[in-house]
Amino acid sequence: MTLTKTKPKLVSLNLMGFQGDMLCVVGVLLVMSVTLGSAGDIVHQDDLTPSKKGCDNKFVLVKVPTWINGIEDSEYVGVGARFGPTLESKEKRANHTKVVLADPPDCCSKPKNNLTGEVVLVHRGNCSFTKKANIAEESLAIAILIINNRTELFKMVCEHNETDLDIKIPTVMLPQDAGINLKSQLEKNSTVSVQLYSPQRPLVDIAEVFLWLMAVGTILCASYWSAWSAREAAIEQDKLLKDGSDEVLNLEDVGPSGSVDISTTAAILFVVIASCFLVMLYKLMSTWFIEILVVLFCIGGVEGLQTCLVAFFSCFRRFEHAGQSFVKVPILGAMSYLTLAISPFCIAFAVVWGVKRQLSFAWIGQDILGIALIITVLQIVRVPNLKVGTVLLGCAFLYDIFWVFVSKWWFHESVMIVVARGDKSGEDGIPMLLKIPRMFDPWGGYSVIGFGDIILPGLLVAFSLRYDWLSKRSLRTGYFVWAMTAYGLGLLITYVALNLMDGHGQPALLYIVPFTLGTFLTLGRKRGDLHILWTRGEPERHCPHIQLQPSQ
Repeated sequence: MTLTKTKPKLVSLNLMGFQGDMLCVVGVLLVMSVTLGSAGDIVHQDDLTPSKKGCDNKFVLVKVPTWINGIEDSEYVGVGARFGPTLESKEKRANHTKVVLADPPDCCSKPKNNLTGEVVLVHRGNCSFTKKANIAEESLAIAILIINNRTELFKMVCEHNETDLDIKIPTVMLPQDAGINLKSQLEKNSTVSVQLYSPQRPLVDIAEVFLWLMAVGTILCASYWSAWSAREAAIEQDKLLKDGSDEVLNLEDVGPSGSVDISTTAAILFVVIASCFLVMLYKLMSTWFIEILVVLFCIGGVEGLQTCLVAFFSCFRRFEHAGQSFVKVPILGAMSYLTLAISPFCIAFAVVWGVKRQLSFAWIGQDILGIALIITVLQIVRVPNLKVGTVLLGCAFLYDIFWVFVSKWWFHESVMIVVARGDKSGEDGIPMLLKIPRMFDPWGGYSVIGFGDIILPGLLVAFSLRYDWLSKRSLRTGYFVWAMTAYGLGLLITYVALNLMDGHGQPALLYIVPFTLGTFLTLGRKRGDLHILWTRGEPERHCPHIQLQPSQ
């Protein structure tokens, strides 16, 4: 998953003007989002003890809707303890129960007030979770709500030496802000009642289907655009070679249509630079830092949307003249009239999204900007051969696994997932994600996929189609259909793993890279094309069938 990071040393740039500037931004964006998640995991790890009888529950999120003086109020989310009974999963079966404050507030000794048949609200600390629950149960309370001392939720576990674990009432932890709100209402002598239930997430949400279609469709469109541009450039190169033009000498340094080829060195540097930037994000994550990322995303999104719209309208004869007529603009240089006409709309679109991004439907604008940016990146940045593709995806594969799983050993939490969620930032996460709200999930939230989970394997898929077209292979004898299918299957397996892990973020490249790269390498070896794919790649680079004729 999948997530993406830093400056333009990700590739060797020879581009000039706005596209080169955009790739500098994309160098930042690309390293920042290589993870895939679902619905948002708001439960943070605590120090887990080995499970034992009476303390072996699965940790589940708990919905806590509240009523103040009989009027429905806020709904909070808590987390159930590892001990105690299983909570009801259906809202209609959960009882409305009155809440009372414990006296003493920590419930570490026998309460002075009557708790019979009520839910008791207590503070965390001064004794174990199980002692609080046992005291509440002995006082005939039917449930206990524990206010955490932080805004996050922590998993309530049993201590090693505890034996009194036959607890018959549910124990739920609330985040600090939720608990303080309830406490303040009780101190005002308001009547507070709650429901406690833990609905199950659906096995598959329609949002995941649409997200899969978005990712596959984006790579499909970008691959065909990249292959078409490469074929047009190859035709133009053939003409120059036949004419004996000196302009052809410049084509060896810059790829077709101003594209940028990733080198093996750049592919290896990706891991180092990406890791450094990811750690910086992790350490500096805050509201102001998210604002900077939003600005960078908007800049890249404007350029991506502008590039895609100009290419789209240029296909119509009505706009052909506007697309081929240029005017010199201060600072920006030469720009077509069509670009000048489209740019204000793109800028306005990105600015409106940036300002209104907290709205419930702002994800639509984020996805439009993101898809346009990804397609543009896959059009400009290219893998020249299978060797570079293997190094790039191999490094990204290790990078993804390390920062999602292994980083927990050093940082006590997954650095990648923390950055993707935007913890400590006051936001819903970094903007470099495609996201769709989960429509049938009672917990709500979003299914998300990082740009890197599309761009990095997309570079290899686009390479496969360019190779097929330039070597005049059909879909049946080529590599594109196999690479595209492998990517789709790899992403599908990622979603299966995501649901098996109860929505916890997964490194998508852990599943996508073996499918995509493994299929390409296996098929190339079976067909005897591996050496050509590995070293030479796209045949238009060499054109051995054309000889330069000396001028007469």
